[in-house]
Amino acid sequence: MKEKVVFFGLSTEGYHLASKMVIDGADVKIIDESSSSAIVLNPEIAKTYSNVISLREDEPLLAMEPSNIAISKAKYLFFTPRIRKTGQDLKTEVNSKFKEAIKELKKGSSLINCLPTGFKGNDENISLLKHVTGLEAGESISYFYFPLNDLNKTPDVIGSVKQTNEKNLLTLLKTDKKEKKFVSLSSAENLHAITTIQKFSNLCSIVEVCKFVKPKQTTPFNDFKDLYLDDMVNGLYDLRMLGSSFESAQTLMYLINGSVRGIHGYIKRLIDTIRITLKKNDLKASKTKIVLSWTLDTNEMRGDKIEMLNIIASKLRDYIGDIETSTGSVDLFHHDKVTIVVACSSSDYKAISEIEKGKDIFVIKANPLCEVSS
Repeated sequence: MKEKVVFFGLSTEGYHLASKMVIDGADVKIIDESSSSAIVLNPEIAKTYSNVISLREDEPLLAMEPSNIAISKAKYLFFTPRIRKTGQDLKTEVNSKFKEAIKELKKGSSLINCLPTGFKGNDENISLLKHVTGLEAGESISYFYFPLNDLNKTPDVIGSVKQTNEKNLLTLLKTDKKEKKFVSLSSAENLHAITTIQKFSNLCSIVEVCKFVKPKQTTPFNDFKDLYLDDMVNGLYDLRMLGSSFESAQTLMYLINGSVRGIHGYIKRLIDTIRITLKKNDLKASKTKIVLSWTLDTNEMRGDKIEMLNIIASKLRDYIGDIETSTGSVDLFHHDKVTIVVACSSSDYKAISEIEKGKDIFVIKANPLCEVSS
């Protein structure tokens, strides 16, 4: 008999992993948090609906099961929620969804946390697990940590309360020929922290140094021209979670806080570039429209990109009233206004490049060089 697998959270990452498992023959259900129902997946559904948006459209037509029943029968529960709160409310939202996910878990089942945590974040989850269910991780229930981000590259290791050789879980998570390895929870947290801090330290070095590059001297920096705001913000949630797990001023905190400041410093520079473009070209704010072109996946587990888009739009509205956030096709023809389009990702810039543009259109690439073309 097949082991029952349930995903809590109809996120892009959760659905991507669930689809692979069901195509490989697993018995999989995925819970849409907003409806408290579990969608019964099968290979045909996984092949027909390539993403969460298309699946949601036909959700009422699909076979369902109450989420509490699905969880109570699950051998493996994957925690893949969509988190949208920020600041102080973030932890409250994560804990609330975690409690909702685990309350029906039974003895002998396994919980796999796919949402990144800070240092010792999984210890807090394990305490919560015992408080809500009475089950002890590593004894009456198994607990694993497998933080998801890049759909094409899942972690090489699985964090575990006890060094185990859970062959069924290895089979479920096998995405290529290379088999995953089990390590301790703290080792999995530390490896994810190194990957995250390394990425942002490298990124901020590029962004900070590119401030000093003059507009006519950008050719030697071609390697950085395809690095966009979309890439910069990817994984910012993970960095913030690491930062929130420290109290004292350690060297790691300087690295983390410096990276967060670097991203926010870049946002300020991007906004300044828009203001300079207005000034240089004698454009009046009342006669200018700004289009922030950023095609976002609204079903990702992390909400960083949506939050960042809203922050930029809000800051720009302080001095320009006509701001449009575009996700996909961009309408560049505003006959009564000059349009400044900010391309926030490589795919958005490519789409804009293919549109025939008039003389009253400026394009700003949201890359480390903040390049402007007209």
